[in-house]
Amino acid sequence: MTQRTSWWWVRHAPVRSTGGRIYGNTDPVADTDDPPTYAALARFLPRDAVLVTSHLQRTHQTAKAIRDAGLELPDPHIEEDLAEQNFGEWQGRLREEVFAELDPKHTFWLTPAHTAAPGGESFVDLMARVAAVIDRLTETHAGRDIVSVTHGGTIRAAIGHALGLDPEAALTCQIDNCSVTRIDRFGPTESHPEGAWAVFHMNQIPTLDSTLAPDHTAMLAMVQR
Repeated sequence: MTQRTSWWWVRHAPVRSTGGRIYGNTDPVADTDDPPTYAALARFLPRDAVLVTSHLQRTHQTAKAIRDAGLELPDPHIEEDLAEQNFGEWQGRLREEVFAELDPKHTFWLTPAHTAAPGGESFVDLMARVAAVIDRLTETHAGRDIVSVTHGGTIRAAIGHALGLDPEAALTCQIDNCSVTRIDRFGPTESHPEGAWAVFHMNQIPTLDSTLAPDHTAMLAMVQR
């Protein structure tokens, strides 16, 4: 059977109020005081998975809340390159103030994908560092479930990498706090030596009535051909 590695991307819990300021890859505290949300995540996510977070505390707090709600997971493997985009000198400034200065403006993100904040990085830079981690961990943990508690920009980058999207297209993906995006890697196979990626759900908010996504055998059959 074709080898399958499943990435379960979880965006961290909402951060405590920053007064409308850009926080990017700085380290504000998350608000995890929402027991039903974490109970639902604990039921929805797979057991016996690898746990990965960024180095920022909001991902650690979110992962802990899920584990405390009953999901058995190991201690997290911390990957700094899965952190949120670095907005450089804009971090700590009011979002509306920075947005008013930008030309051109972006509908879904602060800047176009190729534009970096002063002293920061672009979304294209973020995609490159996230893709390198995904490829490395997919090889290291081939055939496993990987629960990755990270950030909105990081998950957009993962979707863009899996689907081969133009970075601007990846920025149009909506990723809410505590949502789950599942991306599976199949292969490699003789006909697909590089393997193949499939997105099974994006920005899904689990509830206590949620069940695990069905096993898409049609997709597996397609990859095996």
